[in-house]
Amino acid sequence: MRHKGPFQRSNILMNVRPILMLTILSAGTLPSCFADTRADEWITNARSAVGTESDLTALNSVRFIGTVEAAQKMPSKNDPVKLEEAHDIFGIDVIFQKPDQFRMVIRSQNATETIALYGYDGWSRRVENGAEDRANLVVLETAQIKLLRANIWANLFFYRGIEARGGRVDFQGETDVSGKTCVVLVFRHTSNISFTRYFDKSTKRLVKTVTGDGTEIREDGEIKAGGIRFPKRFTTISPDGQIKNVNFQRIEVNQPLPAAEFAMPNAIML
Repeated sequence: MRHKGPFQRSNILMNVRPILMLTILSAGTLPSCFADTRADEWITNARSAVGTESDLTALNSVRFIGTVEAAQKMPSKNDPVKLEEAHDIFGIDVIFQKPDQFRMVIRSQNATETIALYGYDGWSRRVENGAEDRANLVVLETAQIKLLRANIWANLFFYRGIEARGGRVDFQGETDVSGKTCVVLVFRHTSNISFTRYFDKSTKRLVKTVTGDGTEIREDGEIKAGGIRFPKRFTTISPDGQIKNVNFQRIEVNQPLPAAEFAMPNAIML
């Protein structure tokens, strides 16, 4: 199995509602603008489709536990000129927690990798199985940290309040998605980090999301936790055709972890 960096292996998990395969880009600021009442109206509609205002406002943490299956073309062991489909399956345990806390643990046959953020401090730790005393610790770059912060907001605030973080929402009319008439909203966190979301005009439910790099994310099924509807499965399709499927076995709401679980390890601090 080829070695993959933490964001190659796990960027699919960063935006669990919906998730994203997100490109790490430098982040700028957005020009101020007046709020669009159409966008605000549809944010209200989209929130009502997943939970009551009281349940959404009370959300302080959400934890997703499940698996990721990734299929990609790899050089054949017998004939390197030919490509064959390879499947990787990882166990995942990811939590988003206010204020600006994130931790994701990815377990494979060969290693355990943890990516975490505490405010503006981000880090990654990879441990090969059987070599726990030789962990590889990395400090995340500024652009990666900004991207994680955008994902934390997306998973905990359900579309409302991006302006307080210096972003904005653009209403972009209607379009057809797989035979459904959808309203399009673009959530712009910075000039380089955005999520384009398509909401079914009839049901108000999220149909798909397209990330800044063109990756498409679709949700399927439902798990209800804390009165909120979460997806049971989702699929991402990257511009190069790579497909990842995520399945959740359990979702926990408002069961916070101690702050120490997100804090940067002493080895990195030193």
